[in-house]
Amino acid sequence: MIRRSVAIALWRTLALANVALALLGAVLPVLPTVPFLLVAAWAGSRGWPQLETWLLEHPKHGPAIRRWRDHGAVPRRAKWVASTMMLASAAILALSAVPLWTKIAVPAFMATVAAWLWMRPEV
Repeated sequence: MIRRSVAIALWRTLALANVALALLGAVLPVLPTVPFLLVAAWAGSRGWPQLETWLLEHPKHGPAIRRWRDHGAVPRRAKWVASTMMLASAAILALSAVPLWTKIAVPAFMATVAAWLWMRPEV
């Protein structure tokens, strides 16, 4: 019984932390909102069904969460924004004073993420 209570508390903590990050993303242009809401809904489904329902029924973000759950879909505009931000980040990184391996590894990772992102459906 205690183990179940601890698990629920951990799922709720994860959900709340991601809602908080999503709220930050709503005001900070470099931080995305929807990916954090996806994690919050996922964590909520395991420990806070009311939060999950609220997120799924949210007028602005609910459709994106449902699209992801139903089809793994990412809107084209989101793909462009994410790709542009990754490209800008790689350019800034290239001009910064970080080790060479970082200037190679991080853009390579971002390119992999971008390729995966563009392979997602756009339902």
